[in-house]
Amino acid sequence: MREPQVTPVGGLPERVTIYEVGARDGLQNESVVLDVATKIEFIHRLIASGLPAVELTSFVPPSWIPQLADAEALLAGLGTLPGRHPVLVPNQRGLDRAIASGVREIAVFASATESFAQRNLNRSRAESLEIFSAVVARGLDEGLTVRGYVSMCFGDPWEGPVEPGSVADVVEALVAMGCGDVSLGDTIGVATPGQVIDLLDRLARRAIGPERLAVHFHDTYGQALANTFVALQHGVTTVDASAGGLGGCPYAGSATGNLATEDLVWHLHGMGVETGVDLEALCRTSLWMADRLGRPSPSRTVTALASSLEATSADDAAIERREEEHHG
Repeated sequence: MREPQVTPVGGLPERVTIYEVGARDGLQNESVVLDVATKIEFIHRLIASGLPAVELTSFVPPSWIPQLADAEALLAGLGTLPGRHPVLVPNQRGLDRAIASGVREIAVFASATESFAQRNLNRSRAESLEIFSAVVARGLDEGLTVRGYVSMCFGDPWEGPVEPGSVADVVEALVAMGCGDVSLGDTIGVATPGQVIDLLDRLARRAIGPERLAVHFHDTYGQALANTFVALQHGVTTVDASAGGLGGCPYAGSATGNLATEDLVWHLHGMGVETGVDLEALCRTSLWMADRLGRPSPSRTVTALASSLEATSADDAAIERREEEHHG
């Protein structure tokens, strides 16, 4: 299988942690509802490809996101896993379910805008932050690690442009609550590099450095890798991505898929940045999942490599058949 030619680029981190969101953020927006066994295999395949952090599911009410209504069954079927495996919780009830399922890391999902807060949680931005404050405090008391998300950091489908200072306020609130890291979400994929730099600079002036931040870009306008690159230049070392480019946002109709993990890996490996991810294994996983979803993977890298992977699989199968005939 083809690999990117490595030409190191100065000023970038030596290693980047890819935070895989396909099993949660990806599958929650798919029309096909997968069975638990398929999800379990998907997660095991993602972990086997070398991804160090795989977000598993969300403990939201089943009526909100039916695709993730099987959270308890999924966690029970997965058992103990290596690496980081957070789950999303929206409130105290979700936290109760997560704790009962034995999770060790949770994530809360705040909004930078009033409109999205109302549509996502049926509460104002301030009210949702109050709820999250109690969830985070209890999570920390239970010995859990807590991640924070901020959605609509660069644009909102109802409000339009988002004031960066408003985003920084929400990030600052999540850090003050005790979130270990905060992911900056371009939920509808409208950000450009200048906006990313501006927000990171504003956060730095509030003493919130890149070591506390992650970035989460959607590729609606084809800007996800460009935005990732400038974030890396500014010291960010955690990047959210979704295997095969799965996902969007069930509450924002214009949001297309997340940055594809394979595209990110190709991008990083080509610049000499380590990830620990086996690109071939990851591409095979996304092709496997695309088959179960009944549609092609939107990842450009998966698409480009698909024919060579299929040819290799056919060759491997032929070798296995010859070996069986020989031993038979």
